[in-house]
Amino acid sequence: MNVPLWVWALTMMGVVALIVADLVLVDRGEPREFTPRRAAGWSVFYIALASLFGLGVLVFSGGTQSAQFFAGYLTEKSLSVDNLFIFYVIMTRFAVPVTSRHKVLMYGIVISLILRGLFIAVGAAAIAQFQWLFFLFGAFLIWTAVGLARGHDKDEFTENALLRWSKRVLPTTTGYEGSRLSVSRHGRRLFTPLFIVMIAIGSTDLLFALDSIPAIFGITKQPYLVFTANAFALMGLVQLYFLLGGLVQRLVYLSHGLAFILGFIGVKLILEALHSYHVSWAPEIPIWLSLAVIGGTMTVTTVASLIKVRGGPPAVAPPHEETTGAGLRGE
Repeated sequence: MNVPLWVWALTMMGVVALIVADLVLVDRGEPREFTPRRAAGWSVFYIALASLFGLGVLVFSGGTQSAQFFAGYLTEKSLSVDNLFIFYVIMTRFAVPVTSRHKVLMYGIVISLILRGLFIAVGAAAIAQFQWLFFLFGAFLIWTAVGLARGHDKDEFTENALLRWSKRVLPTTTGYEGSRLSVSRHGRRLFTPLFIVMIAIGSTDLLFALDSIPAIFGITKQPYLVFTANAFALMGLVQLYFLLGGLVQRLVYLSHGLAFILGFIGVKLILEALHSYHVSWAPEIPIWLSLAVIGGTMTVTTVASLIKVRGGPPAVAPPHEETTGAGLRGE
């Protein structure tokens, strides 16, 4: 798949235009709560947009490339759902006002998208030169899958180095200033806690990309498809945060489903690497099978989870409810 530079440029412009339009249309005027109803409308819009893009890939590049995009998009979307819980933890820990949550999430996603783009560029260049990296990627995904299957403590939010540095070095106000990221005080520029939360969201999501990026490279080696699948999944992630609310806590089998998907892709990567080294018994897993496994696993996981907890209360309050806390220091 040879993507001309002008197509890359138009794609980047389109992504920027969508993000700007989202921020302008949603956050214009007085700050207000981003309700589940509004989130539902925007979610449908982003899913429809991703579907149209996939159909465009079908028309201009063929069925294989289109299937790779949809499989990559489903993988990134599935993995992003698991990330929502930690976003709830961050919002609660820093006591972010409900009227500012959409804005800070969008800015955080922008940071993550930029960092992921760099990650994808480096990964694509490395894979093109060193085919043996697929063995490492595959082993890493299988190791991650085993960890997910055994269970992990999602309630634990550990501040990364970038966040700790930002809190220590950047001059900040003691409290929130509406939806503003910075203010001027006595001729000095001060950042608000909302700016720190934005860094927390963006840098934390990048850590989640350490398994999602190798996973999508196991589906397609096309940097353009990897980037666009990530972009569509991330842009719809903000809406999922407000739409799902406490529903994520009801998906009790989510980690098991994601573990199966990551394990499957890890095995697929290793088999492809063996096949590239002309190991006769190593089969190639077709893209239609990957798409069926990913979509089928998430469907079964969701249905089984909802049946399991049917009638039970959500584990935590939905994200549109007000929280209180210590703001910047999270004390």
